[in-house]
Amino acid sequence: MNNWLRNGWPTLAIMLGASVWGMIWYPLRMLAALGVTGTAASALTSGAGCLFVLLVRRRALKTVSWHWLLPALALAAGITNLGFVWGSIHGQVMRVLLLFYLTPAWTALFAHFILHERLNWSGAALAALSLAGAMTMLWSPRLGLPMPGNLAEWAGLAGGMGFAMSNVLILKTSRVLPDMKPEMRTAVIFGGAAIFSACASLFEAMPAPPTGAHLGTAALLVLGLGLLLASNNMLVQYGLARVPANRASIIMLFELVVTALSAWLFAGETPGPREWAGGVCIVLASALSSWVHRSKALPPDASTEDVSEPAPGGNGSAGGTGGTDSMGANGPGDRKGGKNRPRAMV
Repeated sequence: MNNWLRNGWPTLAIMLGASVWGMIWYPLRMLAALGVTGTAASALTSGAGCLFVLLVRRRALKTVSWHWLLPALALAAGITNLGFVWGSIHGQVMRVLLLFYLTPAWTALFAHFILHERLNWSGAALAALSLAGAMTMLWSPRLGLPMPGNLAEWAGLAGGMGFAMSNVLILKTSRVLPDMKPEMRTAVIFGGAAIFSACASLFEAMPAPPTGAHLGTAALLVLGLGLLLASNNMLVQYGLARVPANRASIIMLFELVVTALSAWLFAGETPGPREWAGGVCIVLASALSSWVHRSKALPPDASTEDVSEPAPGGNGSAGGTGGTDSMGANGPGDRKGGKNRPRAMV
């Protein structure tokens, strides 16, 4: 029994992390109902998450050294975070998330130019399958050209591109700055999301801010989400550091299942035939991508792996995303295994 728990806990950690990301849209909509806009919610929750990581892992600050990759990663994480948060608040959750999950297409392109990885036929085919799924989902005889139909869907699409860029830059950062602790990359991701969203909030009309009891509820939600997202990031890092990258990427797709169920239960959203058909193509592309780019290395020994141990409650990718420095379902893998890939989300 103890053996089973020891072997099964990393997989459970990843599933729990994916479940959190699949349901995070609901408390974000609760914040919006209280008068906290999507940009403000993204800035506040990300800022709380960054502060939590810095406080818990403050000794790792000495491993940070300047490199242009850090502000680039912060910017990509900011686009990821804001795109997901704003899109999930204002759009149909499942459509926004499926557009967000077009990462195989964008990762193949970004990895080619940034990591100098050759774009082979399999990568191009997966990118085409992913984009075909999006076109199937978005096509309408009345609207013609299969393009995102509103700002929320455009936000989801932009967030997915930012997510792919974040994944590539995290892998690049782990190679260029190998001595930088993984939790500091997590702090960069949350900090970048907080700063980018704070700047974006200046351009979004602000409703009447919450007052009285609503102010207290909003503050508790912000602090709770920041703590949840930061600890969830660490929890997923723990799991991804101990599970082969190709298997972990498949487990991460559990987020789509949780999102579909939660959107049906709490928002009454039921995908139509085109959404199902397009979604199948996108999920299949993500799943096959993890197989094509699977790491040939065995998962590192947990006793020697340099990862963040989970804080009370755990951590991860807008994000998230921690664990082996592999692109998982979103692209190329690092054959050396190791370090982590924090997810930049929310």
